[in-house]
Amino acid sequence: MPEAERSRAPKMEPMFLPDVEHKPKPGPYADLIRGMRERASEYPQIWHLFAYLPKATEHLARFTQEIMRGPGPVAPGIRELIAAYTSSRNQCPF
Repeated sequence: MPEAERSRAPKMEPMFLPDVEHKPKPGPYADLIRGMRERASEYPQIWHLFAYLPKATEHLARFTQEIMRGPGPVAPGIRELIAAYTSSRNQCPF
């Protein structure tokens, strides 16, 4: 990542896997990360794994979307609230 891009990046804790964080493969998650950094916004760090190994993680992204947005007895907004509460209890920023 160029130094100018690093200086605009939000002040998030670095990952313990620098290659995963700094060597994304081209694709939608690399684009999302770049866009969030350009806006100096925080983003879920799991995106780095999705960008680093896009083929290996595409099923996980689809699974997550289906669980959070697919049909079910609990409304998607309540699912998001439960996830946000759980993340907060785990001291996770997303």
